[in-house]
Amino acid sequence: MFKKTENTSASPAPSASARGGPAASTARGTSVIGPTLVFKGELSADEDLIIEGKIEGTIAHHKKNLTVGKQGRVKADIHASRVTIEGSVDGDIHGDEIVLLAPTAHVNGNIFAPRIKIDDGATFNGKVQMGQRQPQFSVAEAKGSATGSGV
Repeated sequence: MFKKTENTSASPAPSASARGGPAASTARGTSVIGPTLVFKGELSADEDLIIEGKIEGTIAHHKKNLTVGKQGRVKADIHASRVTIEGSVDGDIHGDEIVLLAPTAHVNGNIFAPRIKIDDGATFNGKVQMGQRQPQFSVAEAKGSATGSGV
């Protein structure tokens, strides 16, 4: 009995992350690009995304939420379901549902969304187009409709 008690007291308690505590309790299905990460190219994912690093290129995040955090610096066109900007964005923003600009946001580019919220303190330089997104046609479709009408 003494030996069993000794083993029990000698074994370390599981860490917070092993128990599913605070270290492991980040939202499941959400990715975070940390403040030291620099990414260039086309970024797409099938989960919510928080950007705290630097991104250059394009971000295609259809049907998911995208947040550019306070430390986030993005030079890219963005397309996501819900877009929240707390940091800096140079590029056009397409939100299928809504685009939110927090007081710390700095945006240089156009915003396309059915709903837009700009908080006091946000900096925005560009145009706003509200309403449903227009379907995009390929170049071949556009040429076919242009040459087929008029003869």
